[in-house]
Amino acid sequence: MANKTAEQIAKEALERAKKKAARNDKRGTVEPQQGGVPCDGAELLRDVHAFLGRFVAYPSAHAHVAHTLWIAHCHLMEAWDSTPRIAFLSPEPGSGKTRALEVSELLVPYPVEAVNVTPAYLFRKVGGEDGPPTILYDEIDTVFGPKAKDNEEIRGLLNAGHRRGAVAGRCVVRGKTVETEEIPAYSAVALAGIGWLPETLLSRSVIIRMRRRAAGEKVEPFRRRIHAPAGHGLRDKLAAWAAGNLGRVTDAWPALPPGIEDRNADVWEALLAVADAAGGDWPTQARSAAVALVVMAKEAEPSLGVRLLADLHTVFADAEAMSSAAILTALHLLDEAPWGDLHGRPLNNHGLAVRLRAYGIKPKQVRLGDVTLKGYARADLYDAWQRYLPASPAKSETGETNETTPGFQGGNVCPVSDLGEKVSDLGAARNPDLSRPVSVVSLVSPLLDHGGVPVCAQCGGTADKRDATRLYSFADAGTVRLHAACVRFYRQRGAGVLLATRKQG
Repeated sequence: MANKTAEQIAKEALERAKKKAARNDKRGTVEPQQGGVPCDGAELLRDVHAFLGRFVAYPSAHAHVAHTLWIAHCHLMEAWDSTPRIAFLSPEPGSGKTRALEVSELLVPYPVEAVNVTPAYLFRKVGGEDGPPTILYDEIDTVFGPKAKDNEEIRGLLNAGHRRGAVAGRCVVRGKTVETEEIPAYSAVALAGIGWLPETLLSRSVIIRMRRRAAGEKVEPFRRRIHAPAGHGLRDKLAAWAAGNLGRVTDAWPALPPGIEDRNADVWEALLAVADAAGGDWPTQARSAAVALVVMAKEAEPSLGVRLLADLHTVFADAEAMSSAAILTALHLLDEAPWGDLHGRPLNNHGLAVRLRAYGIKPKQVRLGDVTLKGYARADLYDAWQRYLPASPAKSETGETNETTPGFQGGNVCPVSDLGEKVSDLGAARNPDLSRPVSVVSLVSPLLDHGGVPVCAQCGGTADKRDATRLYSFADAGTVRLHAACVRFYRQRGAGVLLATRKQG
């Protein structure tokens, strides 16, 4: 291929585009113009953009631009080392995901609508002699969701097929002979489903979070038999334009905007190359869309491990060490956090240790004031925070690198200073017999006890062998009983300056 001229490459691509277009519509198709580009690329993309907007209610202008560029990139599959998936996801049905795939089917080359298909069918379609198809996979949550069964082969195809040269190895029995064969897996893929996808697939996708149309959002009713001719006309123009620009985009190295790097660069490189080849205002729109959608993608639901690291960052605040009991208390109180109900049970010491062990973090004896308890040190968590949590512009603890923060959680995590408002729930959970669960310390006796057993004014828990309550004197709040690990949280509620610590009397 390296010895072929640009004209030869364009001619061959044009012939393949004609064959695919004829196969897409058995009733006939509009022939692409000979000689390369049928019209101005920027104008053509504007026509595709307008056609999509007639039938699909996008959540943002950036999503609309990304869908347009993705459709154009499907006609240039020979140019890419990696093809991005596009994922239309929503929390509820009726959000326009399927409609986005239906309209895409009119515009992409060799579409294969995949719903409830067998692995053998899909592999043969992808490995066909006519070149890679465009897979439009609806109801993808049935493949990756909690009720998915026996879909390992399809999941493998979708995960690996983004890369040129990827193959699926299979054994074929011919008579008494067992032979091996390699089926190409490289193809363009659009996905639609409810919920989220595995990280391995999300990280290779342009993610568009669809939503139900509001009362004022109107789109045209889509009827394939009515709108197919116009869609196929645009498809054929895209095929001809792509044939005339194949050599150009194959050699292109589009400039990436700040923040688009690593896996995100792989996802957006092809779409940016299409935008640059089209010209006009598309290069600017494409880069704006890339930055906006990458930022939104980072707000996707993180893994439980990353969520735990982020919540620990919130809980620790500026503490150098915390006991396991205090950590669990604070985690259970975080708004909308899963730690109070993991598969029907709250996170406990064992579960905390198991989840953190995957990041090389182990519990140890930590000194908290004048007591030593089992817990975790900030220094042991810091490396995992740096590696797995998004960075903020704030200066780091070392002053050399950016501090990390669970920025993707938005308002889902309450500040540590607000934890006091939740202690009534925790106190009732730990001490179901309490007649007056602690809510706000100013509303209860600072020396509250239960049946003669001292009760912590912060969390409502009783003393135990590992974390006994003691008397603490504060300048503003007077004397209260607190677990040693709860002193910091109590002070952050505005209790004032700690004056002295006394043995329990």
